[in-house]
Amino acid sequence: MDIFEQIESQVRSYSRSFPTVFTTAKNARLVNREGRSYIDFLAGAGTLNYGHNNDLLKQPLIDYIQADGVTHGLDMFTDAKERFLKAFNNIVMQPRGMNYKVQFTGPTGTNAVEVALKIARKAKQRSGIVSFTNGYHGCTLGAQAVTGNKGQRGGAGVSLGDVTRIPYDGYGEEEDDFMGLKLLDQMLTDPGSGVETPAGVIVEAVQGEGGLNAARMDWLKELEALCRKHDMLLIVDDIQAGCGRTGTFFSFEPSGIKPDIVTLSKSLSGYGLPFAITLMRPELDQWEPGEHNGTFRGNNLAFVTARVALKEYWQDDKFANEIQQKAEILEQRFSVIIKRFGGEYSLKGRGMMRGISTPNGDIAEQICKEAFANGLIIETSGPWSEVVKCLCPLTIPVEDLNKGLDILEAAFAKVLPEAEAKKAS
Repeated sequence: MDIFEQIESQVRSYSRSFPTVFTTAKNARLVNREGRSYIDFLAGAGTLNYGHNNDLLKQPLIDYIQADGVTHGLDMFTDAKERFLKAFNNIVMQPRGMNYKVQFTGPTGTNAVEVALKIARKAKQRSGIVSFTNGYHGCTLGAQAVTGNKGQRGGAGVSLGDVTRIPYDGYGEEEDDFMGLKLLDQMLTDPGSGVETPAGVIVEAVQGEGGLNAARMDWLKELEALCRKHDMLLIVDDIQAGCGRTGTFFSFEPSGIKPDIVTLSKSLSGYGLPFAITLMRPELDQWEPGEHNGTFRGNNLAFVTARVALKEYWQDDKFANEIQQKAEILEQRFSVIIKRFGGEYSLKGRGMMRGISTPNGDIAEQICKEAFANGLIIETSGPWSEVVKCLCPLTIPVEDLNKGLDILEAAFAKVLPEAEAKKAS
């Protein structure tokens, strides 16, 4: 692996946790150059909800390439784009009573967030945005400004302003009285608070990088009501929690809220191809032509696989029911681990976006390291990297799911006595 050390930037992170060279992948398995197979509980940080090299998506992609389908077309009309838009409208939006314009942004989630923030500011003619503690929205400057993580914000090198940050649901264990939302309401109502009415509020229904904090449905409803009361646009960042990760296509569906703007990326292409969109209420689509553009705004190869993923997995409730069944396995197995190792450990997240909070990041890191040594790829999240975070493919076979959980439980058992001994000393 000398070439990586010699040439690649020090900014890399995942390769430090999983120091091996991978060559092939299938569904929930990654295989390295030595032929060792690893169960994948990382899944491209939530980009591979349908697994690695999904056969249902692979052949249509190959067929499209072999037929010389358009690969790159800027924002021109293509057959692949038309077919995706029809599928997204018919399978996702219409059954849910959604009426959004679809903007094809640059290829990553942070691009979709930048667009969402620009739309809100343009529509409301205000610069302020409200975001939440432990929120993560990307690493370009606008998205980084609404991100909470100190280390990531520090990489900007400039001041990150025009953001008011308030406590997320459950922050500081004050979830019973909606502390953060009441604080925001008070600040916006009081003419002496010094806080101007912002253009919008950006929120994750489940905070992926922030520690798998899952907002209650009542909290999301209260947030929506607050946005309506103070004429703010509600932006839901569904980049990691969307595309079925929590059990429904959108993570916010069970709450019944109707966001003004929604961002999607990661698993949207279905195949790990770069693809992101921003959804907005039609009256918010106030752009001048080319006012926000980008060379790669719309990946025609991703249009192909995204359309097939929608048709194969979301035309009925079968896949959602399978997710629910696997989510129940995750919850049950994680609950056993938590009960086994005591009150300092707790269950985080929702659906198949689950984790276990540990006392500190050192313990969580040791558990993930031990799991990797025994054939499981799993990462941490949270402000102190204290949550062991499971994002396995939604298509993972139950056998692999249970085997991965066996490895994880064994890792907890191996690490925790050592951690307790260090604490005692």
